[in-house]
Amino acid sequence: MTVASKRVSLTIVSLCVAGSWCLAQAPQTAQAPAAESATPRPAAPTLTRATGAAQAVDARGFIHRWLMLEPVPVAGRLTESAVQEALQLAALPTAIGSPPADGSVVTVNGAEHRWHALDTSKHNVNLYHFAWALSKPTSNVLFWIETTVDSPREMHGVRLAIGSNAASRWWLNGEPVIALNDDRQSVIDDGVSRRVILRKGRNVIRAAIINGGGATDFCARFLDENDRPVQGLRVTLEPPAGSRG
Repeated sequence: MTVASKRVSLTIVSLCVAGSWCLAQAPQTAQAPAAESATPRPAAPTLTRATGAAQAVDARGFIHRWLMLEPVPVAGRLTESAVQEALQLAALPTAIGSPPADGSVVTVNGAEHRWHALDTSKHNVNLYHFAWALSKPTSNVLFWIETTVDSPREMHGVRLAIGSNAASRWWLNGEPVIALNDDRQSVIDDGVSRRVILRKGRNVIRAAIINGGGATDFCARFLDENDRPVQGLRVTLEPPAGSRG
């Protein structure tokens, strides 16, 4: 190789090295996040859209029809004080009254969330499946749920009995009746209210379920004065007669 050729080769190598160094030092352009798949996830296997005006409780008294709000992000801590903080952060804009409409949207903590009217084929409602099927978060979230139980007569000495994974708060006709804290499995009748009066006609149950991570579900029924499942109750998500605009 001639001296001139060597000089040309060295020049090319130097330029390549310098170019590589400049590229390494140059600010990197942020990559656009990958687009989420437009393909919807399969429906939750145990949940179907509620149909018909009302549904009876099952042979063991469990309620299968619920309105469920899409999960609201919270810290996911499950102590009593942390649950109270989550309830304040994710407070609903309306008091307990006429049930929200299926598909209606509310703003909670600055974000929009949709209500879904669903029936469960099991005694319990799988909230993990509910959220996952909607491509919503399943951990560090709060789920609002609501339903209306129609009683054929006034019943005394009745208790609301629930299980929840994990912490939860429950109201009956606007009155707080059950509070469960800490990480826990959903066990039938894990939380039981004081003795209450079930009104003739409509009785509204509202609850908040807080999940830190993993599986999350709940179940609910009424027990009579002898702690047997109350039968003859019907569950509806329809507003009271004459309340429609």
